[in-house]
Amino acid sequence: MLMAVVLFGTIAYVYLEGWTWFDAFYMTITTITTVGNGEPRPMNDAGKWVTIAVVAIGFAVLTYTVLRLMAYMVEGRFETLVELRRLRRKIARMQNHYILCGYGRVGREIAHAFTDEGTPFVVIDINQDSLDRAALEGHVVVQGDAAESDTLRLAGIERARGLVTAVDSDEKNIYVTLSARVINPQVFIVARANRDHAEEKLRLAGANRIISPYTIGGRRMASLAMRPTAVEFVDTVLSASNSELLLEDFSIHEGSKSSGRTIGELASNDSSLIVLAIKRDGRMTFRPPRDMRLQNGDEIVVAGPPNEMRALESTV
Repeated sequence: MLMAVVLFGTIAYVYLEGWTWFDAFYMTITTITTVGNGEPRPMNDAGKWVTIAVVAIGFAVLTYTVLRLMAYMVEGRFETLVELRRLRRKIARMQNHYILCGYGRVGREIAHAFTDEGTPFVVIDINQDSLDRAALEGHVVVQGDAAESDTLRLAGIERARGLVTAVDSDEKNIYVTLSARVINPQVFIVARANRDHAEEKLRLAGANRIISPYTIGGRRMASLAMRPTAVEFVDTVLSASNSELLLEDFSIHEGSKSSGRTIGELASNDSSLIVLAIKRDGRMTFRPPRDMRLQNGDEIVVAGPPNEMRALESTV
């Protein structure tokens, strides 16, 4: 509104008084702000009517604008808007990141695992207290309902590598999964299931993997009781702090350098890398033969030292 008044006054003085654009703009500004240093040139009746209109409307609009800005400053809303714009710019620069929906007890553990691995991710939660905790821990956060398409887009779902929905409501996880799958059909989705009957619905909604914290917790406790050393070994290999042996999975995409190569060429006899398994057409083959050739769409599980693993990652 303030810009419209300035534009109106400037144009009116130019065409009614024949002034230059700068003189017309100068007269409009001094009139709105009630500085009143006098007219640059003598003014006729038409110009005086324009001045009356600019004073009446412009001063009111200017006062309203100043009061609104002061209110934003006092209430902290201005800082909130600035922070929101900064956050959107930061998310806009993220590529192949993960989106974590829900920052409860399960969500916090997922966030800690992502942080340990150095994996970029965005936290979505509707609860402000949860977001405050996440922001305090240095995570990128978005407030809103993760089931809403606008919220997922704000978190960069179109560019995301994967999404983990860990909300404590099965219905909400189903909606989040469905919304994410519609927007980005290629995104990898891991969904939390709190009840057994929710797993089939989550699968139909588009979840790639479904995890029940209670089922996983029970199985892990049983495994620790029966095979403590084996479980400790797996935990060590999967730990981000492990500097001796890593366990990673790689996908062979179209145009990949490794497509058409054999397992033996990928992990030669001189290498410490071990190809533990290959997944093809949904079927898992453990310790595949060395003369087996890799194809587009294959997924391989490899174990080895970090330096050789990083070298392999650049060639797959």
